[in-house]
Amino acid sequence: MSNQLIDIVEAACKKPKEEISEFEIGDTVDVHYRILEGEKERVQIFNGVVIARSGSGTREMFTVRRIVGGEGIERKFALHSPKIAKVVTVRSAVVHRAKLYFLRDRVGKAVRLKERAMRRKAEDTVATVKKARRGSKGKPKKTAAT
Repeated sequence: MSNQLIDIVEAACKKPKEEISEFEIGDTVDVHYRILEGEKERVQIFNGVVIARSGSGTREMFTVRRIVGGEGIERKFALHSPKIAKVVTVRSAVVHRAKLYFLRDRVGKAVRLKERAMRRKAEDTVATVKKARRGSKGKPKKTAAT
């Protein structure tokens, strides 16, 4: 009975899937975060690398790390929080771990991650023309029949 109640409450609090962009560990993201200043509300962008995801359901959190002035700054965000306007994936990286805590010890160029080739949609692909083979200079090949 209590599990059903929890599921009902979580379903009501959860954001629709259309609002949440898909991102993975190692992706560089822009987190658009709503901030209240007095009675005004503005959106601040926190740019960094996703180093961890934890939890599930409405309790899912993700940690974003960025370097400002030589200092590493990490911030945890609740994925389904109403304060998050949107999460935009800037670039993806190839990683083989679930948590990238090893980046905390690295400095300078060592922090960079290898970029993953973005998957193209079928609409975006363009038919490519075959290039002439090396040495043929674009001339048709002569055969014995000609």
